[in-house]
Amino acid sequence: MDPATKYFIDVECRQNIHAGEIICGDVFLSQRMKEEGRIIAVLSDGLGSGVKANVLATLTASMAMNFTVEHREVARSAEIIMNTLPVCSVRKVSYSTFTIIDIEDDGTTTIVEYDNPRCMIMRGAEELDPGWKDLELESEQNKGKKLKLCRFKAQLEDRIFFWSDGVVQSGMGTRAFPFGWGRDELGEYVKKIVKYTPFASSGKLAQKVINMALLHDGDQPKDDSSCGVIYYREPRKLLLITGPPFEERNDFSFSLKVKQFKGKKIIAGGTTAEIVARELALKFDAGFESDDSELPPISYMEGINLVTEGILTLGKVARLLETYTVNTRLSKGAADQIIKMLFESDRIHILNGTRINVAHQDPNLPVELEIRRTVVKRIVRLLEERFLKDVTIEYL
Repeated sequence: MDPATKYFIDVECRQNIHAGEIICGDVFLSQRMKEEGRIIAVLSDGLGSGVKANVLATLTASMAMNFTVEHREVARSAEIIMNTLPVCSVRKVSYSTFTIIDIEDDGTTTIVEYDNPRCMIMRGAEELDPGWKDLELESEQNKGKKLKLCRFKAQLEDRIFFWSDGVVQSGMGTRAFPFGWGRDELGEYVKKIVKYTPFASSGKLAQKVINMALLHDGDQPKDDSSCGVIYYREPRKLLLITGPPFEERNDFSFSLKVKQFKGKKIIAGGTTAEIVARELALKFDAGFESDDSELPPISYMEGINLVTEGILTLGKVARLLETYTVNTRLSKGAADQIIKMLFESDRIHILNGTRINVAHQDPNLPVELEIRRTVVKRIVRLLEERFLKDVTIEYL
């Protein structure tokens, strides 16, 4: 996404697993292609549940993602996917649904669906009809199968809700929903939560839908269920400052960049914090109690949202990002607080000072203590690849 683009695209998916299984038969993949300014999201639902369903869905989602990245023709891609899937030894069929959402940097959005419940496009608090079209496959093996396609230009505050049939069919057989929740009633629920929580993140909205589906099934999901949400919203900006500039004569210009940044600010590094406080005449108080036994305490500076120690804290941030899942609970420790702020932000700019800290050359320090630039690169890669953040680095 070009930095000049007026909105950021927030993509999240939440899932419930079929009762009695330990692996989800729905698979969600997403990829931000920075060079092309594209975001691609794929949701696939494999036949049945458990490992077999997961294999089918994983294969489908992976092929759908790769074909979309390469701009392959839609019908031909669908034919290849359907013909490649392994045949279920029990049902003697190969089957997996998919939803593909391809977003270009100007907001042009293309959606392709095969047998997933029709997704819902929201413009503000009302549903938008993008003009769906049917594309019928013509090969002998797949003749009569239909894809649904649409293409529209997104606007600020638009949202896309997409889901597997476990959501739409939740509650089936109960007195309240004998035929399942249903696409119409699900749509009314989505309108309600968007209306009353207009600035909720994609993750929160997706979780609301999943929680309601779980409630319908009495907390025992009868099928794998997934809900993804894409939200075109105002970007939330964050500046992460770590390390002093290479030359001391640049201390003031370095600090001025910090002052002029419009958004939240984190300083990771005691020496860096002292330089910024000195050059900008800011109040600076070192902390005394730490909520993380592995790390020094958080400090406080006027005009800065979070001040922490540098390399040890960033090293832990990288480790936490590598193992993070939606079930991970973050504490009040310095590294956890940095991660919370990173997740709450969309466009992250890192000021990476390159002055060598002689303390890091001490041979008595742990072997895993990496130089600052290497740790920062790890964090950037994880934020971009796993969490679809828009990250830039400036070395000084």
